[in-house]
Parts: sequence; C-alpha cells; structure tokens
Amino acid sequence: MSVTLMWEARAAAGRSGELLAWARAQELSPRPLRRETFRAPGDRVLVITWWDAGYDDAGLPELPEPDGELVARAVHRWRFESVEDEG
Repeated sequence: MSVTLMWEARAAAGRSGELLAWARAQELSPRPLRRETFRAPGDRVLVITWWDAGYDDAGLPELPEPDGELVARAVHRWRFESVEDEG
C-alpha cells in the first residue's frame, strides 16, 4: 500500500523565502520514497511525501511546526492513500 502525506504552511508576511528554505532543510528519517516541495501565491509552501506504508502507520515522520514567527497560521496536514485508476 502507498500513503501520501501533505504538509502545507502559510508564511508570515515577507517571510515566504525563509519558510521555503526551512521546509527544504528538514530531514526525514527514514527517507520517503519520494518528496516534492512547492510554493504558491499567498506565501504558501507545500511538501508532499510518498511512503510504502499503510494509511494508519503512526511511525511515519512528518515535518514539524516551524517557529511561530515564521508562519501566519498553524500548519495544515493531510494523509491520503493511493487507489487504483479504473480508466
């Protein structure tokens, strides 16, 4: 089974570059099968990681909350499981 973790944060005003650098510097152990980092308008940073694990696997490492002065609100996290395409 494959599970995908999503981590999304909104930077404090004028700090999107710092938040992006912070997110990219965070190490995960063990390492995910795949990891991608994105940025979007509104000073948002998104990190998606893919794992060979079950949906409820509590042992998967996740990015932490950044320093409160770096973000405008609490981090949002979502977990998704892979499904087969029927097409």
